[in-house]
Amino acid sequence: MSVKVEDKLFLNRYRVDEESHLRIVDPALCRSGCSNQACLYICPANVYKLEQDRISVAYEGCLECGSCRIGCPHFNIEWRFPRGGYGIRHKFG
Repeated sequence: MSVKVEDKLFLNRYRVDEESHLRIVDPALCRSGCSNQACLYICPANVYKLEQDRISVAYEGCLECGSCRIGCPHFNIEWRFPRGGYGIRHKFG
């Protein structure tokens, strides 16, 4: 029996902070200087989306894996852990 990734992600619980722990440092660089926009594909939680020629950040669903900060070829993503008590809570781990 195999379980889909989406079903496993559904088991996670979040305590969402009003303040984002993710930030695109220079949005203009994403629009003009980044040809592959790796953040749209590397994030396992699909936090980054292209909306009307800009990248939006839905930090509320972040898995806190850090893939985005490592995968951005321009190091244009500021990533830090959420404030104490906020963020993801894994059910089985």
